[in-house]
Amino acid sequence: MTTQYLFRARIVHFPQACAIPSESVECFDDGAMVVQGNTIVALGDYSTIAPRYPQAQIKDHRGRWIVPGFIDSHLHYPQTEMIACYGKQLLHWLESYTFPTEDKFKDPAYSAKISALFLQQLLKNGTTTGLVFGTVHPSATDTLFTAASELNMALIAGKVCMDRNCPPYLQDSASRAQRESADLIDKWHNNGRNRYALTPRFAPTSTEQQMAALGELAVQYQDVFIQTHLSENTDEIEWVKSLYPQCDGYLDVYDKYHMVRQRSVFGHCIHLTDNEWQRMGDSGATAAFCPTSNLFLGSGLFNFAKARDNHVHVALATDVGAGTTFNMLKTYGEGYKISQLRHDPLSALAGLYMMTQGPAVAYGLDHEIGNLNPGSHADFVVLQPEFDELTSLRLTHPHSAQDMLFALSMLGDDRAIYQTWIAGVCQYRQHKEVE
Repeated sequence: MTTQYLFRARIVHFPQACAIPSESVECFDDGAMVVQGNTIVALGDYSTIAPRYPQAQIKDHRGRWIVPGFIDSHLHYPQTEMIACYGKQLLHWLESYTFPTEDKFKDPAYSAKISALFLQQLLKNGTTTGLVFGTVHPSATDTLFTAASELNMALIAGKVCMDRNCPPYLQDSASRAQRESADLIDKWHNNGRNRYALTPRFAPTSTEQQMAALGELAVQYQDVFIQTHLSENTDEIEWVKSLYPQCDGYLDVYDKYHMVRQRSVFGHCIHLTDNEWQRMGDSGATAAFCPTSNLFLGSGLFNFAKARDNHVHVALATDVGAGTTFNMLKTYGEGYKISQLRHDPLSALAGLYMMTQGPAVAYGLDHEIGNLNPGSHADFVVLQPEFDELTSLRLTHPHSAQDMLFALSMLGDDRAIYQTWIAGVCQYRQHKEVE
């Protein structure tokens, strides 16, 4: 029989979909979670759970918190080395940093090196699932999936497709993008915990022919993901209108090619029209909110009220490398500041929901990830909130989950991540000693 582990800690998660996280959060001040193999088998109060599992090995984390593994809904693994480069705005960023860096990924050895470093950064910051952009090179996406598979990590990724408005050394074509994407889907989609995402970088870098070719794949493979960018920058929006004059705005470009649906994840969505907000809500698509990159590139302030009013799924994302941190809690902290500027403050529990159960529900994956429900994969994070003098002082007094999460969003970093577990295996530990 597989060994059972009983984790004792304070525990917080969202067991189901909800519109108001504070009304649906489940919290155990002295909690127990039982893991067997790669699966959570029990969750509840320690006094109730412990007698039912007398043979379980105890992992005593009293003084710490357990939360579901974080889901980062938009980031670029080839841009890991570009993080914190001085930038201006979106189009300058692409030309000055992104394209020259991505050319390096034609070398599989280089891709393997950065893949390992990238996944380690995710684990070090408590992220157990990512929606990841590769490069135009199919081998770079192959390499990333291979590395994630070795960790049994839930990864959603795709080869970037571009056949115009980028350097010639990064261009593919409509037929090549379709063929290489289809090959990667057949190889990786639903292979283990991997899932594929059709990935046109954004409308300006794809011709109508390429968008149509990818749209054919979107129709053929109904359960693949679609990831791209939408309405990040006002200059970008005007550019799209000039390139696609027959379409009724930016979102309509993707809609024309069958790319607006559930499991469509659109990065940014800052400058959507009322009609676009309504279409996002009606389709079940997701807006990936990327606060650190929106601030870093001066793109604008995300409108939570519009998303709420139109029942649009919103997921939190780092958008590394224009995003300035891999840490999802700090990313929420910047999102909170944006919400303050909008006079619509975003609670810490809402932030946690947008990086755990919220995206899992939006993507139809909440039976596997995003929560600590029995039957879900054992992807979770052990937090050490009091990791230095200042956090120890701030959290001296009894504190709620919301208070702890908010404090870490302002004061925390990877030092607050004590352990990260993937499918029942500890894949990152801050301290190397064996428990």
